[in-house]
Amino acid sequence: MSMTDPRTGLFITFEGMDGCGKTTQMRLLTARLRGAGYDVVENYEPGGTPVGSQIRKVLLDARNQELSPTAELLLYFACRAQNVDQTILPALRKGKIVVSDRFTDSTLAYQAAGRGLDADIVRTLDRIACRGLVPDLTVLLDIDAETSLARARIRNSGARCDDSSALTRIDDESLEFHIRVGEAYAQMAAKEPKRFIVIDGRPDVATVEAAIWQALEPRIRTYYD
Repeated sequence: MSMTDPRTGLFITFEGMDGCGKTTQMRLLTARLRGAGYDVVENYEPGGTPVGSQIRKVLLDARNQELSPTAELLLYFACRAQNVDQTILPALRKGKIVVSDRFTDSTLAYQAAGRGLDADIVRTLDRIACRGLVPDLTVLLDIDAETSLARARIRNSGARCDDSSALTRIDDESLEFHIRVGEAYAQMAAKEPKRFIVIDGRPDVATVEAAIWQALEPRIRTYYD
């Protein structure tokens, strides 16, 4: 953790390829933490705030195929800056646990590795938007690219039937794109083994939930003791 603002709370993020189950597992962890008496704030990216929700529609709308990689990158950080200022930092300063569905690791995976943008530019934007805020713990749900795409497309099929503007723009990328994303996540986890907790995302929901809790619970308890 490195930042200029004092804080006492714990910042946990969930990362992984689309379809890995991170949103479901984040919600399960949040419910379990609240049941254990912790004060928890949830954050979602892209989205998380009223401003962020509007940006999310632009980023993920399948009709916006002309959106350039650079514009995409800047929109993600605009959304993230709003989340940091409006949701994350205020909660951390009050000693709360913030659990976030994605953070800058996603941008390094999807926009730097996936799109081929300069990772140093991503890190510079992170310093501007997040001012040095780094997650204390990151749960990476590990699945292969083929499983990721298959799950995401099953999830999206119902939305496409009901809404021609389904938020599937990233999911519609090629298998090669998603392979690059997965490889980037693996490299980040290898470089920061103390922060990243890698969990096999392929088993059933209950099995994955139990593995996450077994890995996180001792570290959370130690942090607040």
